[in-house]
Amino acid sequence: MPGTTEFEGMLRDASLRVTRPRLAVLAAVDAHPHADTGSVISAVRGELGAVSHQAIYNVLGALAEAGLIRRIEPAGSVARYEVRVGDNHHHVVCRSCGAIADVDCAVGDAPCLSASHDHGFVIDEAEVIYWGLCPDCSASRSRSSL
Repeated sequence: MPGTTEFEGMLRDASLRVTRPRLAVLAAVDAHPHADTGSVISAVRGELGAVSHQAIYNVLGALAEAGLIRRIEPAGSVARYEVRVGDNHHHVVCRSCGAIADVDCAVGDAPCLSASHDHGFVIDEAEVIYWGLCPDCSASRSRSSL
């Protein structure tokens, strides 16, 4: 897990000012992969005290735009954030509880998949979401059917 010094370097490399809210948001997203905004707000407030929702939304937006965090939005779910960026990995989402886990690309280099027709687009990323039941929900479902 990167520390404050690494987060400061990441912000400077992205030409962003180093601020306490930015450092706290990076640390929160790093500590809680696939965190929703509410979880990030709670973590940041736990570290810094009173910080407005809007300030945290603004920081999340700036960090995502700079490529320091990734925003994912599985269908039917709120936006989630992660610090794993740049490798075009995918996700698996539990249909029951909403748990999310990373899935590395199955084969090949980014964008991992080739579109059957690119319609003239220069494709640089493929976003795949696998859906199913996590181990806990699957076991729970099996127990309830006995």
